Amino acid sequence: MSARPTLRPATAGILIAILAVTVLAVDQFTKYLAITFLPPEELVPVLGDAFGLYLIRNSGAAFSFGAGFTWIFTIALAAVAIVIVVTATRVRSRAWAVVLGLLLGGVAGNLGDRLFREPGFGVGHVVDFVSTPWMWFWTTPAIYNVADCFIVTMMISIAVLVLTGRRLDGTREKRAEPDAVVAPADDAAPRD
Repeated sequence: MSARPTLRPATAGILIAILAVTVLAVDQFTKYLAITFLPPEELVPVLGDAFGLYLIRNSGAAFSFGAGFTWIFTIALAAVAIVIVVTATRVRSRAWAVVLGLLLGGVAGNLGDRLFREPGFGVGHVVDFVSTPWMWFWTTPAIYNVADCFIVTMMISIAVLVLTGRRLDGTREKRAEPDAVVAPADDAAPRD
């Protein structure tokens, strides 16, 4: 079985862009729906206690961590987006193109909130609305959005790609062959 051919640079770039724009659009559309139809800070149960909708504006990172440092998260998201775009120019692997495209879409979704939502440019609050109370972080239940889902799952995917030796250029890192086990030489001649 032959290996899949690698992507041409333009094809990889187009794939990354299409996936990023798709995730960004879905993220922003679901946030629009949440803002339009959900009551603020009131749980709307969907699947009992396991899953619900709870609209909040998050000035911090995950679980509202670092709420007083919104501008730092804006800079971090912008830096990650730039790194992905620069890295995308070297991608020839389908798997890396998919992962980076979906990650870029998630990053762009939350970056858009930081840049353009209230209370102002660069310090906007991210719209979160998916509630899974069974996922706890210290004393706070998990409330997140579509962009967060893609960011977390794609970061895990990047770890898997790295651990399995898949390179950006579509090649695979060769595993080192273990040294052959050599039996110790027996100096004594065989006895009859």
